[in-house]
Amino acid sequence: MFQLCCNLTSEGLTNPLSSAPAHDYSESSAIIQLELSLLLRLLIVLNSVGQIALCSISKKGLKQTDSIKAERWLNTEDAMCVSIAPDQQILAVGCSRGVVELYDLAESVSHLRTVSLYDWGYSMEDTGPVTCIAWTPDNCAFAVGWKFRGLTVWSVSGCRLMCTIRQTGINSASSPMVKPNQDIKFEPLMGGTSLVQWDEYGYKLYAVEENASDRILAFSFGKCCLNRGLSGTTYIRQIIYGEDRILLVQSEDTDELKISHLKLPVSYISQNWPVLNVVASKDGTYLAVAGLHGLILYDLRQKKWRVFGDVTQEQSIECKGLLWLGKIIVVCNYIDSSNTYELLFFPRYHLDKSSLLFRKTLLGKPMVMDVCQDYILVTYCPFDVHVFHIKIFGELSPTSAPVLKLSTVRELSIMSAKSHPASMRFIPDLSTEGMSKSNNTASSSNVSARQPSRCLILRSNGELSVLDLDDGHEHVLTSSVELFWVTCGQSEEKENLIEEVSWLDYGHRGMQVWYPSLGVDPFKQEDFLQLDPELEFDREVYPVGLLPNAGVVVGVSQRMSFSACTEFPCFEPSPQAQTILHCLLRHLLQRDKNEEALRLACLSEEKPHFSHCLEWLLFTVFDAEISRQSANKNQISTSTKSSSPSLLEKTCDLIKNFPEYLDVVVSVARKTDGRHWADLFSAAGRSTELFEECFQRRWYRSAACYILVIAKLEGPAVSQYCALRLLQATLDESLYELAGELVRFLLRSGRDYDNVNADSNKMSPKILGYFLFRSSYKRQSSDLKSSSFKELNAHVASVKNILENHASFLMSGKELSKLVAFVKGTQFDLVEYLQRERLGSARLDNFASGLELIGQKLQMGTLQSRLDAEFLLAHMCSVKFKEWIVVLATLLRRAEVLFDLFRHDLRLWKAYSTTLQSHPAFEEYLDLLSVLEEQLSSASDLDEARVSFASSELARGLL
Repeated sequence: MFQLCCNLTSEGLTNPLSSAPAHDYSESSAIIQLELSLLLRLLIVLNSVGQIALCSISKKGLKQTDSIKAERWLNTEDAMCVSIAPDQQILAVGCSRGVVELYDLAESVSHLRTVSLYDWGYSMEDTGPVTCIAWTPDNCAFAVGWKFRGLTVWSVSGCRLMCTIRQTGINSASSPMVKPNQDIKFEPLMGGTSLVQWDEYGYKLYAVEENASDRILAFSFGKCCLNRGLSGTTYIRQIIYGEDRILLVQSEDTDELKISHLKLPVSYISQNWPVLNVVASKDGTYLAVAGLHGLILYDLRQKKWRVFGDVTQEQSIECKGLLWLGKIIVVCNYIDSSNTYELLFFPRYHLDKSSLLFRKTLLGKPMVMDVCQDYILVTYCPFDVHVFHIKIFGELSPTSAPVLKLSTVRELSIMSAKSHPASMRFIPDLSTEGMSKSNNTASSSNVSARQPSRCLILRSNGELSVLDLDDGHEHVLTSSVELFWVTCGQSEEKENLIEEVSWLDYGHRGMQVWYPSLGVDPFKQEDFLQLDPELEFDREVYPVGLLPNAGVVVGVSQRMSFSACTEFPCFEPSPQAQTILHCLLRHLLQRDKNEEALRLACLSEEKPHFSHCLEWLLFTVFDAEISRQSANKNQISTSTKSSSPSLLEKTCDLIKNFPEYLDVVVSVARKTDGRHWADLFSAAGRSTELFEECFQRRWYRSAACYILVIAKLEGPAVSQYCALRLLQATLDESLYELAGELVRFLLRSGRDYDNVNADSNKMSPKILGYFLFRSSYKRQSSDLKSSSFKELNAHVASVKNILENHASFLMSGKELSKLVAFVKGTQFDLVEYLQRERLGSARLDNFASGLELIGQKLQMGTLQSRLDAEFLLAHMCSVKFKEWIVVLATLLRRAEVLFDLFRHDLRLWKAYSTTLQSHPAFEEYLDLLSVLEEQLSSASDLDEARVSFASSELARGLL
């Protein structure tokens, strides 16, 4: 044990981070936390006043305390805790403001980003200051605990992976203070978090609650197969693995992403816990899983596991990485006795040393590995790259004796002071698309022509670059990258929708897509197109991979579910898909690859959300066109318009090949400012023509969306004309909600139309006259002379005439359920109509036939029909329409309504009673008749008693 002494006064500082004056510390200042990183040779000192000193140490660590020097201060005054991620060279600082500040420790200390719950509606008043931070063992994520409430896990780029705080106010302007209630008891760490700690493998996060230090909470986590280090990945299967199980993200018949749990054999995982490596074969049919020792294979089609028959052989393998090479599984094995590494090549049909195809001893400890076709890349520390070529002689089957030969085709040693690679991926040669992908057809004559000459490098500090394997030149592309996927040539599916993409990367800026150039150097940075932020995921959805045949990026977010049988909620991974089809199509159109864009769109036509992709494509292109025009509106340009079609015109020409075109165009119009509609429809086509096409196809809802566009571009007269045609058609098809919207538009625009010029008014009667008698039910001419019409202008009168024509049509055919829906949907004045049509279309000539017909039409056995009858009965009562009241009240068995009607009209009662008793079809109403007879008899006796009493009182008064 020794005493640690170092000078933290201002005199002991060199190279202060900021130009702020040196700090003056009083005797009360004390050191409250030390963070040591031997890898970075750095000691972080946090004092009680919230300030941080960065101290350098010698290679021997803290043994030589005199060599500890305070190199610089971070310009912070509210730091509460710190944590170092040595692999990422990032310092996380928890602040009293409830936020976490991330600093880049590489070269010069600089601020990266601020991570907080502010965007989710929570402020420092909700969470309190940060009390603890803990990085995962692989430095890919960190946990944050607050003093007042909650725990959250973030990725290094700022994606929220997990949060115990229940979401109550996304994008809330104010902090959503949660009051204590019945549900809060289900939220863990409600009293705050005092300590957090990850386990050795990063599968469990342990937390201690601020006000309940007598227990420890454990949260289980899963890891994604992200092709880091020594294991590969696949684009067919998206995998999350936990300490003892596999979670497969798969698409069901409904095209919805779901997660299924695959439990490992107990006999294997109990001896080799936990799971350390998982990789799927390129075709997605096999999984290779490795724990502390050995490995097992799973056939996803047969749903069978394959294990080592000899447990001794299994225990002799300490797997550090896995790669699939066609039907061969490549194991990076560590030999503890000799401290060496080797590559083992097993066929997937048999796990046994007797079937071992080849054993390759490696020169040292590998950092990263990758495979492409029949080439394997192995990189050693510090940065030595070896590329091996694999050749198979014979058939890979249990009945044959295949021979594998391995040859070194490239050796490259790169001197660099940069951080070490976290991942490297071959970039397939763009000229080898037509090559055979079989491992059995390789020949020495074309090995050099086929082998990849470039690879992508993601360094641990987030720098993404392209490495030329011919000359060792490295070209930096971008920084702050967390994940990347090489997409070209990675899928054997015929319908690979992302073949045009070189790669995608994900970081704190969101998702970026990179495309190949047509120039001499296809990977020149200035020739790449990085797409707009519309591809960005929500900051609580973490991308885990791609589905090339669907053209989507798969992400996972957290979902909380609650159960009365458990104290705490369940944190469930929820898969989500985000398409990139619109980005690919726009890229092809920008490069004048119109035929390729059409072919890609045709491949995607049956995919889910295809219509949304087309809409998003047109919207982004049109929005860019608006922005371009706005930027150039103040510039004087004398250049003539280009003869070649614009990107907007090419986009419209592409979408015209699909039936979604009419919906897509009007949907984009509704999302943009009406001032720009003229530009959109100059490329998409005249709005009236598009409306007419919708009308002829009977796509009335889409046609209705064009009405406002027509009013803006073609004027009110034309829009009224189209709306009236559409109103009549929707009524004929019983689309009453849509008809109601059209009625409201017509009445509103009819009032506005009074202000147009006289020339337009002269045209209106000719246009509108066509519709006055369009309905199959024609009103008498005398009805058109109603005084109510004289008070209305021609437009409103036309609307009312169409509605009354339709009401008369429904009433004449006794289509009462449709009549109710019509009245509710269009707000038609049924009371006024009934008063006028008492002797017209609403008349019931015969009670018996009316009761039988209406009973058949309404089908009183259903609840909705009874509600419709109640609705009609209320309106009939309001206009005292006795014929209808009797029929509807009988169908509804409303004895009280019939009693009130018959007690004042005994002749009607007698006719009613006789009719029901004389028709066998009305036998079901005899019980109702008996109830009415009893009520009316009682009422008659009571009336006679009242008359007798009144007479006696009168006589007594006379006396």
